Amino acid sequence: MPGMQKGKDINNGSNYMTIREQTEEIERKILHPKACLSSNSKGRQRREKEGEIRTCFQRDRDRIIHSKAFRRLKHKTQVFLAPRGDHYRTRLTHTLEVSQIARTIARALRLNEDLTEAIALGHDLGHTPFGHAGENILREIYPGGFEHYKQSLRVVDILERNGRGLNLTYEVRDGILKHSKGKGDIFSSLGRSETLEGQIVRISDVIAYVNHDLNDTIRAGLLKRSGIPAKFFVIGESQSKRIDSMVKDVIYTSCSSDMTEIKVSDGMKEIIYDLRDFLYKNVYEGEVSKKEFKKARKILLDLYNYYIEHTEEVFREFPKEMMAEKDRMVCDFIAGMTDRYALMMYEQHFLPQPWLVF
Repeated sequence: MPGMQKGKDINNGSNYMTIREQTEEIERKILHPKACLSSNSKGRQRREKEGEIRTCFQRDRDRIIHSKAFRRLKHKTQVFLAPRGDHYRTRLTHTLEVSQIARTIARALRLNEDLTEAIALGHDLGHTPFGHAGENILREIYPGGFEHYKQSLRVVDILERNGRGLNLTYEVRDGILKHSKGKGDIFSSLGRSETLEGQIVRISDVIAYVNHDLNDTIRAGLLKRSGIPAKFFVIGESQSKRIDSMVKDVIYTSCSSDMTEIKVSDGMKEIIYDLRDFLYKNVYEGEVSKKEFKKARKILLDLYNYYIEHTEEVFREFPKEMMAEKDRMVCDFIAGMTDRYALMMYEQHFLPQPWLVF
């Protein structure tokens, strides 16, 4: 193609800028001074030769997309356990919505969109089957405790590629580990990502789930529009308008703060926190969810105890170089399950199976 330059002229041995280097030069010219440049990455846990075409953050994004854990997200619960409706969110669709929101904010602020996208696509790789219920159950029964953001980092560092991990850059790993605060202060300086791009993913995660979970809850008939406080609709009657209002608020408020951190206005922060608390009370920890979560608890608890007693079945799934203590391996195995795989394993181990008589 005209204008493209190869890394080396084979005739005289003179060097030219590779496409990756040209991209890095473009980043230096057009991105905000506070952006995290690909060329300034702190690097990987294991050193690798840089590619000719893609920057380090672009390679991280692609590694995540091609991982097994990413593919499994399509069958992991977002809110409703093993939903059969075609239009309910899963962890995969949630991840894509977070990525879209985060990229919009990063582009508007002239931050590194590739880094932002990589963090967004990898942030939920460690989520358990059955959503919040699964995380709470593993937190309860695994001796080392369990947090999905820590498990996401474990997935990319160790569990993928048969124990070799994805060997991602420091910045992507930092963003994945620090993307969640649960019910805590999203904008607290404690545990905040070192990059503005990572901070964008943290707020984008919340913007995505408070809006699409509200949408799914209404669709499922779990809540009626009349039962939802009117203040949540002041910023927009529809999901798209609410997201638009929140995204614009993040962009303009962050710009006005000299880009020292990613921020929202006090008024918008109150709406986001109140909506999150409303969903926790009425949906994630509501009466209907509690009934289903009791079933999920029994399934995962029984599976955990079964595999502790039959570790040979777990170890068959892991190469020798990944072997760890028994509880750790069982926790990794169950955390990696999709909803339907957990149900299938429960049926196989605990329910009578039909005799195959011919």
